[in-house]
Amino acid sequence: MEELKFSKNYHDLSQQYGVNAGFQFEFYCENCSDTWRTAFEGYKSQQAAEWMEKASGWFGGIVGQAANAVESMAHAGWRDARDKAFARSVEDAKRHFNRCAKCHSYVCDTCWNKKRGLCIRCAPIAEIEMESARAQGETDGATEKAREIGYEKGKQMDAATERQLVCPSCGAQARGAKFCPECGQKLAMKNQCPSCMNTIDPNVKFCPECGHKLK
Repeated sequence: MEELKFSKNYHDLSQQYGVNAGFQFEFYCENCSDTWRTAFEGYKSQQAAEWMEKASGWFGGIVGQAANAVESMAHAGWRDARDKAFARSVEDAKRHFNRCAKCHSYVCDTCWNKKRGLCIRCAPIAEIEMESARAQGETDGATEKAREIGYEKGKQMDAATERQLVCPSCGAQARGAKFCPECGQKLAMKNQCPSCMNTIDPNVKFCPECGHKLK
């Protein structure tokens, strides 16, 4: 496998200070974001300095001076030790990731089309794409059928009659109901004259357009 640089798809989990000082790195797939983490590698110089610092509180004197010296050495050598630990981690990561020759992404084995030598974004696996397309086709067909049924039902609805959507008394959403669901206020609804089809108020007894008796 070609050399992997891992310039961006990793997290540095290393700790420089404390008794748990050490190096650890987490690499992740740039397609599915699954991660692989290296084993923790202790930074022995800093750990020794921390334990000597604790001991200086008990014994003081020479132990304290030695602790300061070791602390200074550990601090000075941190960057170099971290770089070497990272280089070793990259060597380990090579066994877990593949670099796509087209998009240059680092992907895990699950997101790698081994047959094509490319990631599955650049070289989708035919069997997976067929099943995905089949499922999408079923969804599209069901949606189209449901839309047709809804269209036919919608054609049977009374779209000519005007409905009051907000109660004028309390301001609640009435959604076209005859009475307000909050305060019980009777809501105005427009009717049609069966003779001339003119829109009229629901409480009139005669159509103001043609004089047809309504009640």
